[in-house]
Amino acid sequence: MQLFIYLSILFTICYGGEFRVKNNCPFTVWARTLGNQGHYNPEGGRFVLTTGASHNFNINQGWAGRIWADTLCQPDGSQCKTGGWGTATTLGEWNLAAKTGDMDWYDISLVDGYNVGMRITLIPGTFDKQGPDHYNCGEPVCIEDMLAHCPGELAVKDGDKTIACMSACTKFRTEAYCCTGAHQPRDKCVKKDWPVDYPSTFKHYCPDAYSWAYDDATSTFACHGKPYTGYE
Repeated sequence: MQLFIYLSILFTICYGGEFRVKNNCPFTVWARTLGNQGHYNPEGGRFVLTTGASHNFNINQGWAGRIWADTLCQPDGSQCKTGGWGTATTLGEWNLAAKTGDMDWYDISLVDGYNVGMRITLIPGTFDKQGPDHYNCGEPVCIEDMLAHCPGELAVKDGDKTIACMSACTKFRTEAYCCTGAHQPRDKCVKKDWPVDYPSTFKHYCPDAYSWAYDDATSTFACHGKPYTGYE
């Protein structure tokens, strides 16, 4: 039997955004928010969610940033064993429309790695889907248990238990895996330069999520709001 362990983020699209974050994991998580440079951290940057709990909040129009879950923390939210920007962490990323008529852009990213599953859902009635395209007002999901499929050399362990899975970039920090230095821009970051094609493992189990830096074509979602979209 498969146990679906994931963070659910429901949101409303764009002239700002209404967010509802729910913890579907069988353990407490600390949800974290981080605005990109020049943007604030909604809800003070973090809030706790016990199993089954949800938290609603609004984010200003034009906001850009990310939401993730820290896990295996002390009761006060300190000393978490997984989570944190730049570590093996599943990220939800948004670039909300700055004005009515613009689009929201959003995705699930495993570029840094994976610690919990994630699903992004749009609140019904808050968006204007135009056509059948999966990436137009689509709902990205990554709820396969990547911890069970993590290559041993990428596994983050707590004793004998795998608690997170690093990406190749996070683990090896090479220009080839991170698409930096001589391996940027997009046309210079190619699979043939990867000693092992680890991103394909992530993509196989979570096809909607970014598995490497330039995985845009099969990982970027966009949507028009009415006038703003809600996310859950």
